[in-house]
Amino acid sequence: MKTSLFISVLWSASLVFAGAAHADAGHHHADSDGAIGQPGLMADVTRTVKIDMGDNMRFTPADIRVRQGETVRFLVSNNGKLKHEMVIGSAAQLAQHAALMRKMPEMEHADPNQVTVEPGKNDELVWKFDRAGTVDFACLEPGHYEAGMLGKVVAAPAKASAN
Repeated sequence: MKTSLFISVLWSASLVFAGAAHADAGHHHADSDGAIGQPGLMADVTRTVKIDMGDNMRFTPADIRVRQGETVRFLVSNNGKLKHEMVIGSAAQLAQHAALMRKMPEMEHADPNQVTVEPGKNDELVWKFDRAGTVDFACLEPGHYEAGMLGKVVAAPAKASAN
């Protein structure tokens, strides 16, 4: 349990410092600039996006469009027989975390950028997209990320319309 807490704290800190490091470097990479947002409040939700996860190692839909400033409630359903999760982060952060999960498959999370869903169950994740850009999401259960269980959220600038 101490290992899980340590890894959760480390993962949360990496989300904060990754964005700061990119800002200090004087350049912007929309797909690797942290999570282009933050945990949202249910009272601020502007729409709900349903996401299905299955043992085919895919998210449906895997490509999501939102607007900058929008707070989205992701209703995540696990239609499979295996445990799955949805974790929001940059491609680099997700790859690094997936590698940790392979080394420590018993690791459990309690982070605001992720939700773990048991087979046949639903859960939700509320996220406010406070910047325009692209952010990735993935299932980091051992082997799932490597099998292609990932997706992308594109946050259009506030003046553009979402699909």
